[in-house]
Amino acid sequence: MFTNILVALDGSEVSQRALIEAVDQARIWNAKLQIIYTTTTIVLDSLSMDPTYRMTNTLEMERILEREGETVLESAKKICAEKGITVLTHMKYGDAGNEIIVLAEQEKCDLIVIGSHGKSDLDRLLIGSVSSFVVTHNKVTTMVVR
Repeated sequence: MFTNILVALDGSEVSQRALIEAVDQARIWNAKLQIIYTTTTIVLDSLSMDPTYRMTNTLEMERILEREGETVLESAKKICAEKGITVLTHMKYGDAGNEIIVLAEQEKCDLIVIGSHGKSDLDRLLIGSVSSFVVTHNKVTTMVVR
């Protein structure tokens, strides 16, 4: 039996399927549902040696990523509301795998639902598989949605 479910979203089609599965699990178990969207600070070191230029572009990129996260979370809230599920959302900054695990521990979640891969295969090559990291390093039951 699950009472507190955490689903990780990144805006990808696979994470949308994870959301639908998490909503279904929350309905089945009458569980609390929480959603996490994590954004990572990107440093654009290769574009210019000028630190001011890098700082400006990094801040712009952070704003873009934050707006994307807000859009994903708002869309998820609407889906949950349509299904009669109350949801708590979390926007986190940092390494996605670590942030998911830390939040699951802090919130005493007993199920994590996560997509099998992110937006692109390139993401997986560059930063590794978040779902693999979460499955390997957390103490909570984890459902990986394909």
